[in-house]
Amino acid sequence: MKVYNKLVRDKIPELIESDGKTCKTRVLSNEEYIAALETKLNEEVAEYQADKNLEEMADILEVLRAICIARGYALEELEAVRAKKADERGGFEEKIFLEYVDVL
Repeated sequence: MKVYNKLVRDKIPELIESDGKTCKTRVLSNEEYIAALETKLNEEVAEYQADKNLEEMADILEVLRAICIARGYALEELEAVRAKKADERGGFEEKIFLEYVDVL
């Protein structure tokens, strides 16, 4: 037996069983779900940092999408806030790295 104790994608139990294995799952409460999503976000970011590939970026996006919905926001709200901040403060396209600010 291998213990995971982590949030997995919805079809993972089905895939495990189609491979002839059995697994035990449970449905999380809303509070447990949000906490598990935040843990999963850290896991996915670490995997992206290690591999730097598009698949890991997609995993991060999927977790962020789920967190947004779980916290009661519409994906359109998230995009609107992102666009507003980009309009007011800019994005990251110009690759600007702030080294220091002189304090008078």
